[in-house]
Amino acid sequence: MADIRQIGDGKKPEERKPIRVLLLDDLEDNLLLRATILRQNGYEVVATSRIEDAEGKLHDIDIAVLDYHLGAGQFGTEVADTLRKKRPEVPIIIMSATLERRFGGIADIHLLKGYSSVNDLLTALHTFEAKRRGKPVVVDARDFYYSRISLSMGEDVVFEILDRDGNFEYVNDYFASFFERKRGWFVGKNLFEQFPELGDGWREVIRTVSDTHETYIDRGFRGLPQLPTRSSRWQWNVLVFSLKLHDGRDGVALTARMIEKKGL
Repeated sequence: MADIRQIGDGKKPEERKPIRVLLLDDLEDNLLLRATILRQNGYEVVATSRIEDAEGKLHDIDIAVLDYHLGAGQFGTEVADTLRKKRPEVPIIIMSATLERRFGGIADIHLLKGYSSVNDLLTALHTFEAKRRGKPVVVDARDFYYSRISLSMGEDVVFEILDRDGNFEYVNDYFASFFERKRGWFVGKNLFEQFPELGDGWREVIRTVSDTHETYIDRGFRGLPQLPTRSSRWQWNVLVFSLKLHDGRDGVALTARMIEKKGL
């Protein structure tokens, strides 16, 4: 239902038009599902499976949701390029099935098919809707990106993402709960400044994995600050592997699944 707002005394109310969303996907089932959900949430939808049709509708949309790979050697980023040149104020969401695609660039946000939920898409649309009338927006997509990696690792895994210098880019809820903090508290802080007991040896591990793209497994109960000390009650290994951060820099992920032995 359209939103009616009163504009000053004695003036007629202004009717706000629904947000017009362009959907581009070569799979008709995907188009039908997304279009139906968006319409149920009050959006006006322009759906198409062809690049040519999409580029013909760019003059009359508020937000674009473009599938990355359209088959037959075609990509949604072609439409994104055209849209960014013609109407740079229009936010763009790219739907992709791979973690290797970099964030930023012509796409304001990147959602991962298979990991991103419908709620993620709606959240992104609501964010853009609030800002669509201003200057071009670039949404910080880190949380979408890293939370999808975390989700694939499992909710019962301690999970951190760091740059090569040990600055936190992301931690999951399981990690944050050990320190009775919100996840956002860690972002931007340095692991070794917050937990100096980890020492220079662990700092070297982080940098080596980041630079060489090797994988490191620690069975010596290191790398997880303030967690239970080695004992017969607890078992875990720490795994450190490299990954590209949201802005293309080299970084690392640290994971550990903690198992408490029962009956001891």
